[in-house]
Order: sequence, then structure tokens, then C-alpha cells
Amino acid sequence: MPTPDFILDLRRHIGHAPLVLPGVSMVVRDDAGRVLLGRRADTGRWALIGGIPEPGEQPAQAAVREVYEETAVRCAVERVLLVQALEPTHYPNGDVVQYTDIALLCRATGGEARVNDDESLEVGWFTPDALPPLTPFAHHRLALAREEGPTWFEPAEADQTLR
Repeated sequence: MPTPDFILDLRRHIGHAPLVLPGVSMVVRDDAGRVLLGRRADTGRWALIGGIPEPGEQPAQAAVREVYEETAVRCAVERVLLVQALEPTHYPNGDVVQYTDIALLCRATGGEARVNDDESLEVGWFTPDALPPLTPFAHHRLALAREEGPTWFEPAEADQTLR
């Protein structure tokens, strides 16, 4: 995935130091209940569509933009599924990033699924009973999309003291 320009600018100042960045991941469903997935160019694995909001961009707008940029599918955001601080990611160049993922449930509203940029090798619609191999990250978000429950988050310990 290409690194956004604003992150490259930050890296010129801070080097490889850890960054905490927002991220969005989307469970995009069509009217038939299929899920939109992309096979990532960097790993070759099938995954949910995701990305990084630009400075000043709302997470829902970033989701709509990323889905279209990567798949040519138009979508509308329906609800927040999850907010989760992920484990730090260590990139081969030495950069360290900890993403705070905001997972969003989206409904496809138009467009034809196709590779629309250089981040994906393939894109496609999959029925829930015929998914390709996916990570626990994707399975957790897909499970939340099937439920009508509240937004998931890691609870704080009740007896946690502030220092």
C-alpha cells in the first residue's frame, strides 16, 4: 500500500519512531448479503477493504473514499462495528505504527467491483459460506456485522488507577 504523503512528511521529522494513527476497515455488503473483499498486492491475501483517513477527514468519509479507490464500488456507511487499538506494526523499513481501527459496516450503493488501484490484485464479492481464507482480524469484524449489538471496544479495567 502506498504511504500517504502526510505520513511521509512526518517520517522525515521523526524517523522510524512509533506513530499512533487512525485506520478504517470496512465490511461492505450488497443487497444479496455478499461481502466485498480485496486480495492485497502487498501480502497476496484476501482482506477487508481498509485504509488511513487523510488529515481532517472523517472516518466515514475515508471509508467511502477507500472503498471506491480500491474497488470502484460506491457505498454508504451504516454503523460503527468496532473501535480497537491494534498491536504495533513493524514495517520492513523500520517504521513502527500502532493503528486505532474503526471498523464500519457499509452497504454497497453502486459501481462494479474491480481492481481500481495498485493496492489490490483482485477484488470480489463472496457469500458468507464461501469466504476465502481470512485473518482473525477480518473474521471478528464479519461476526460483528452479523449482529445488531452495540459497537465493540476493549473494556477498561474497573479498578484501574490513574497515575
